[in-house]
Amino acid sequence: MGHGGNVIDELTTDHREVEEIFGKIEALAPGDKNRKLYADQATMELVRHSVAEEAYLYPAVREHIAGGDALADKEIEDHAKAEQTMKDLEGVEAEDAEFDRLVGALMSEIRAHVTDEEQNLFPKLRAACPADALNDLGDKVRQTKQIAPTRPHPSAPDKPPVNKLLAPGVGLVDRLRDALTGRGKPD
Repeated sequence: MGHGGNVIDELTTDHREVEEIFGKIEALAPGDKNRKLYADQATMELVRHSVAEEAYLYPAVREHIAGGDALADKEIEDHAKAEQTMKDLEGVEAEDAEFDRLVGALMSEIRAHVTDEEQNLFPKLRAACPADALNDLGDKVRQTKQIAPTRPHPSAPDKPPVNKLLAPGVGLVDRLRDALTGRGKPD
C-alpha cells in the first residue's frame, strides 16, 4: 500500500500488485471461491489507488501538462467505468456466471488504463513536473491510500476539493465494514 519513491514509482508499483492479483484470479478455475477473495482484494487496492490518483495525480496533470485537463478527464472517465464494474462485482459470487463476465471486464478495463497511464501520462508528467514535486506527490498519495475508501462508491465526487474532504470518513466506514465481514481475508 505504501512503497516509497515519487508518485510515478508509487503508482506503477500499485499497478504491478494489482496485475499480480489478476494473475491469481486467472490461475483459478471458474467458480473457485478464492476468485471472489482475490477480486475483493483487487477492488480494495484499486479503489484506494483511484482515490489517491483523483486527489493528487490528476490535479498535477492539469497543472503541469499541456492539454492536461483532457488527459485527466479521460483518466477519471476510465475510473468511473471501472468503479461501476467493481460495484456490480461486489454483489456477485464466484460461482455465478456473471462473476466471470464482470471480472473479465474489470481486468480488461484496468489493463487498458494502466497501459495508457504508463505509456502516455506518466512520461509526460515526468518530463513536465519537477522531481521534488513528484516526490511530494508520492508522499501525499501514500498518505491518502492509508485512509481512502476500500469499496467502490460510483456516485462519490471524483475531483478536489470535495473528494479530499469525504474520502477519509468513507474510508473509515469501509475499513470497519471490511474488518467486521472479513472482506479480502482468507477464511
